[in-house]
Amino acid sequence: MHRARSSSGTHRRVARARLAVASTIAVAGIILVVGPRNFTSLDAAPRLGADSITYAADVAPILYKNCVTCHRPGGIGPFSMLNFDTVQGRLKDIADVLHEGKMPPWHAVAPPGTFRNERRISDADKRTILRWIATGAPLGDATRMPPAPSFPSGWEIGTPDAVVEMPEPFHVPARGTVEYMYFQVPTNFTEDKWVEAIEIMPGARDVVHHVLVYARPPEGPPPNAAVASSVAPAGAPAAARPPAPKPVLVFDSTAKLDDPPRKDTTHAPPRRLGALIGSTAVGTNVLTLPEGTALRIRAGSILTFQLHYTAKGHERMDRTAIGFRFAKQPPAEQIIATAFFNGQFTIPPGASDVMIPSTLGFNEPVKIYGLLPHTHLRGKRWQYTLVRPDGSSEVILDVPKYDFNWQTYYLFAKPLEVPAGARIVARAWYDNSAENENNPDPAATVHWGDQTWEEMQYTGILYSVNSRRLKPEGK
Repeated sequence: MHRARSSSGTHRRVARARLAVASTIAVAGIILVVGPRNFTSLDAAPRLGADSITYAADVAPILYKNCVTCHRPGGIGPFSMLNFDTVQGRLKDIADVLHEGKMPPWHAVAPPGTFRNERRISDADKRTILRWIATGAPLGDATRMPPAPSFPSGWEIGTPDAVVEMPEPFHVPARGTVEYMYFQVPTNFTEDKWVEAIEIMPGARDVVHHVLVYARPPEGPPPNAAVASSVAPAGAPAAARPPAPKPVLVFDSTAKLDDPPRKDTTHAPPRRLGALIGSTAVGTNVLTLPEGTALRIRAGSILTFQLHYTAKGHERMDRTAIGFRFAKQPPAEQIIATAFFNGQFTIPPGASDVMIPSTLGFNEPVKIYGLLPHTHLRGKRWQYTLVRPDGSSEVILDVPKYDFNWQTYYLFAKPLEVPAGARIVARAWYDNSAENENNPDPAATVHWGDQTWEEMQYTGILYSVNSRRLKPEGK
């Protein structure tokens, strides 16, 4: 009797273990039981033609198109999808993230094609992968495998036309908090440069949380000031001088920042940063501008690297660089990169749904090419509304499940035409409660701050000004 009860208990334990390992997934009308070895369709997958789905002919092309940019040797994904055996060992993980919509990591809600850098997998491709898993994940005819994509070992933009690097390596300690570090580097450009692609290359990527790069022209008038048509001749009467142009972007009063005193003064921010020209974080790195547009960097400009380092338990030396690919000819439109934000807010302890707004107005017609929402670990949602002068409005970017781990510059496939007098209202929501599993301290009263246990309400923006178009329409 004792042995019989033990045997029965063993069977029950095995059954419970199998149930714990398996997960039931329903996607697009397919119900799968995904376990460590057996994959069974509960919804007549053969009826859907799933028997003919193989890795070589059907699944590998989907993975190569949608996944291997990150999931490859040297990529940021935790495993490679270039190898069939590795993919077979991760079938449950793949099915889970497809079901939950976590991969590919794309967080904006909009019709397909709204953004030119979408990371999306179609419902049809998702069904193909799940049917393949349900029928045992066969390899199929290996001769039907598509050629594996190749990736550059260095710069993704190709060999840059110019590289500007931090002047010397920076020591990142194994532990502790590292304040934002600022490094000023001259470009040594002897003439203005039109830039069509930018890539930032961290020297120690594992401890570089993010990088912002700013460019400011040298002190004094620009080199071509003497021939600029908008500059009156020396000695001309005041009435003959053109009025100073009004700023195109009008920030609201929330843009004030009260930064606490720094402990480190060696790499403190300079008196003047200049214009934001590039950034990198997980999810955003290479910026390639649309054809016919470019970003201008003035001759003699000074770059400032703002680096946010995160200690990871081991000492590292970082020497981050930025690479530029120049346009072959002057563009039709100049892209301008900047940001707007709300630096004056308070998030109470335990509050689960705090909305913080910021507003950006326009006193000239502009085109908007992209928006970058940025909060820290308490940020949970973003929404951007364009309010026109007549009072009508529309949501232009909706990110209902913001993920701090993926910093995405949402680049519009067709630039947004914004009339003079319009404004963008950016609203961010925060969860400072214990229910937020990423919350560093639900008991804290939270204000603006650089570190991830503090918060930000920050938006990067890429735009052009219609009146400053460099070439007539159609040229």
